[in-house]
Amino acid sequence: MFEVRLTEEAENDLLDIWRYVAEHDACGKGDALLDRLETLCLSLGNLPEKGHVPKELRRVGVLDYKELHLKPYRVIYETSRNSVLIHAILDGRRDMETLLQRRILR
Repeated sequence: MFEVRLTEEAENDLLDIWRYVAEHDACGKGDALLDRLETLCLSLGNLPEKGHVPKELRRVGVLDYKELHLKPYRVIYETSRNSVLIHAILDGRRDMETLLQRRILR
């Protein structure tokens, strides 16, 4: 079993997503979405290789990161020997190329 950790930025992403949904829809829906995203992240502890390289990173030759989807959200992570580090949880409707450049390719 792999240890799953989130960067501070990824934790902030979760909080921002919850806030947005709670503010624009309902707190209960924000809670439910947060639970689903957390479950998806934790599932990487059992199957860390189940994702695929984001197309925006593949285009520039960066193959160390993978992603999972909970549409429209994308969880961007990397694996090491016995851990998974989640770098970002982003709304895929946004400009992903720019977001990934800021987060991953800095």
